[in-house]
Amino acid sequence: MADKTNHYETLKVSPNASQAEIKQAYRRLVKMFHPDSNQGTSDPEHIVRINAAYEVLGDFQNRQNYDQSLRQRSQKTASDRQQRTAAAGQRYQATRQTGRDADEQIEEWLHLVYQPVNRLIFRILNSLKAQIEKLAADPFDDVLLEEFQDYLNTCRDELKQAQMTFHSLPNPPSLARAAAHLYYCLNQIGDGLDELEYFPLNYDESYLHAGQEMFRTATQLHWEAQESVGMYV
Repeated sequence: MADKTNHYETLKVSPNASQAEIKQAYRRLVKMFHPDSNQGTSDPEHIVRINAAYEVLGDFQNRQNYDQSLRQRSQKTASDRQQRTAAAGQRYQATRQTGRDADEQIEEWLHLVYQPVNRLIFRILNSLKAQIEKLAADPFDDVLLEEFQDYLNTCRDELKQAQMTFHSLPNPPSLARAAAHLYYCLNQIGDGLDELEYFPLNYDESYLHAGQEMFRTATQLHWEAQESVGMYV
């Protein structure tokens, strides 16, 4: 089985991080998980993963080779996803439904999938602005940072719930456009949370800006999903 460990995630750095930032992140994590620092509570396996990640990312040539393998892995994942989507579309085409059955399927999907996912997305997207403003009072305050991390954890839980609900029932063909907007909206939220979670680690405000931008994109996709189902609700 292929190793799917992401060394950038292990070191808590962006794929665009400089070599200096990678070295700084490695030192910080080694210190954090050193047995003397944690007084016997360190995780030996985690330390092994940290060292393995730095062995790859800390060397320029090794990092280039690794980045290429990540791109190939991403391309394969996208290809597999497209194949699954095409197969699902073929199954839909093979299934002939009466008008009544189609109406029932639409009503069921709207009630069991769209409405609960829509509420969760709305709650996540509309809560970020207040959290950023609260954090702006003192971005280096430990209490505010802890509250911000708790907020991100709550968003992550709600996102997982939304994703599970979204995949719980196939969408009707007539609502494929709305489903696609929701799918990409959820992905953007996940990417945005990934960026925001880097800020408490290194106080780099670029991660806050990147996360906010991804949330803005998610908001646009959410609006387009609502527009697509407007005639059905």
